Amino acid sequence: MTELRDEPFAPEVLQSDLVFQGRVWDVVSDRVSYGDGEMVRQYVKHTGAVAIVAIDDQDRVLLIQQYRHPIRHRDWELPAGLLDVAGEEPLLAAQRELAEEADLVAAHWEQLISSWTTPGGNDELIQIFLATGVEQAAAVHDREDEEADIRLEWVPLADAVDAVLAGRMRNGILAIGVLAAARRRAKE
Repeated sequence: MTELRDEPFAPEVLQSDLVFQGRVWDVVSDRVSYGDGEMVRQYVKHTGAVAIVAIDDQDRVLLIQQYRHPIRHRDWELPAGLLDVAGEEPLLAAQRELAEEADLVAAHWEQLISSWTTPGGNDELIQIFLATGVEQAAAVHDREDEEADIRLEWVPLADAVDAVLAGRMRNGILAIGVLAAARRRAKE
């Protein structure tokens, strides 16, 4: 069997229209030549994002909880954020987001995994980093809106994995991140 791998494929886009221009994301409608015909697909044009699996010396992972209006829940998540600073490398964005959302810095960083979050509806690619050697940042960040009441919790990595597999935490990025981190830890 050959190595499993996603395969690039770029059919000709015959027409692309901006349907909605948002503050953060846009909605695009593309008319695409596909096979013997054409199809129209609308999707969210996304900046891309980063997330951080921060693990401390006690093998606990940092989770944050905040309100997410589309799902009407305060869900558990990994610290994360948009690639919305022009020219900023994903690693620098991850370091910025960990400081902004949790007032933390980390001594060691490595790319853990990446994922398209909802490839049938948006083009978001999220890059998830593993951060270790975590400590308090020198500065505390002001937060507003949903971030104003973020709850931080250090949870044993094994407990986070159990909660994901039991369906008690359903955030996809959290699930991918903690499962990948646990798999990496098991292989070490």
